[in-house]
Amino acid sequence: MSNVAENLTDKVRETAHREAAEYTQGEDRPLAGYTATMGTYALTAAALVAASRLMGRRGPAAVPWADLALSSLATFKLSRLIARDPVTSPLRAPFTHYDGLTGPSELHEEPREDSTWRHAIGELLTCPFCVSQWVATGFVSGLVLAPRFTRLAASTFGVVAVSDFLQFAHAAIEQATGEAK
Repeated sequence: MSNVAENLTDKVRETAHREAAEYTQGEDRPLAGYTATMGTYALTAAALVAASRLMGRRGPAAVPWADLALSSLATFKLSRLIARDPVTSPLRAPFTHYDGLTGPSELHEEPREDSTWRHAIGELLTCPFCVSQWVATGFVSGLVLAPRFTRLAASTFGVVAVSDFLQFAHAAIEQATGEAK
């Protein structure tokens, strides 16, 4: 690498460290891990666009309301399943610590602190709001790349989300009427 490139790299690195220190105000925040996560998301989105182009697929001018509603419901359910469900805890375990239950069939986990990367991924995987961006990207891209399969998969998660709501409603009615066991 030339001296100019090395100097520029050093200057960028110094500036990034200074800005990070100013931003965090002494708190331990995994900014490098967040940056890597954002980069991974951007590369994934770019790869999905490239795949659609290679397949000769174009995104629709507008997403039909039915697909939008179905994908929204499916994104909600799959995001909670990834971020909180006990069955998916082995996926989160390398990045989190178990910290108890948060509700019916949902776990509370905390991100690991032993590395910037594991902490950032742990925060992503334990936050249904954060995971939903990735899940929604998958569903929306799937509507372009494989619409029939995507609608089938989204329908499964949508049905489970409605079923969950009905289970909670049923339990609330039983409790309110004194029929709960």
